[in-house]
Amino acid sequence: MNYGYIRVSSDKQTVENQQFEILRFCEREGLIIDGWIAETVSGTMQFSRRRLGTLLKRTKRGDLIICSELSRLGRNLYMIMEILSLCMKRGCRVWTIKDNYRLGEDIQSKILAFAFGLSAEIERNLISQRTRDALARKKSEGKHVGRPYGSKSSQETSPLFKHDRFIRQAISEGCTQYVISQRLKCSRSTLQRYINRYIYNNNDTYTSCQDCQMAVSSAL
Repeated sequence: MNYGYIRVSSDKQTVENQQFEILRFCEREGLIIDGWIAETVSGTMQFSRRRLGTLLKRTKRGDLIICSELSRLGRNLYMIMEILSLCMKRGCRVWTIKDNYRLGEDIQSKILAFAFGLSAEIERNLISQRTRDALARKKSEGKHVGRPYGSKSSQETSPLFKHDRFIRQAISEGCTQYVISQRLKCSRSTLQRYINRYIYNNNDTYTSCQDCQMAVSSAL
């Protein structure tokens, strides 16, 4: 599959120029675009939150992504390197028109991909080390690290908080953790932590009931 990727930063810009460049390039190279991906979004936004991220997830070995220039993929070098490294892992080729960049199966591309991956790993390690150093410094200064003690908002930020009434009613009907977690589409461990912390405080236990499925349905 050959994909044409187009990105503009604002509504005032149009995609026609980039599309024209890609079509003219494909005509010279004897290629046909099987799908277009166009989006209006800042290049500083993480690619995983853009349509580009969706495209990268479905690409397969041998697929080709064509864009006008590397800056269409991202606005900073680190992001571009991360994207190209991911493409190499999936066996997806990336060609740009203005930069005349070719990421493929040749040895030069593999060397570049290795350099990209190594740089990304070094950057992640540096970020992790800086985070650990900052936390250690705060602890040495006697500052609390993590959520504030006794913070009431911690329950409100829980994804299960909006189901609190349902959980309490289901428990009163004698429903099991398994049934409740299935209905809420969450893991039993997540449900158990919520109940122990905000409802039972580790003092009570559950009982099962024969009609627990019906009880949960009526509690919704």
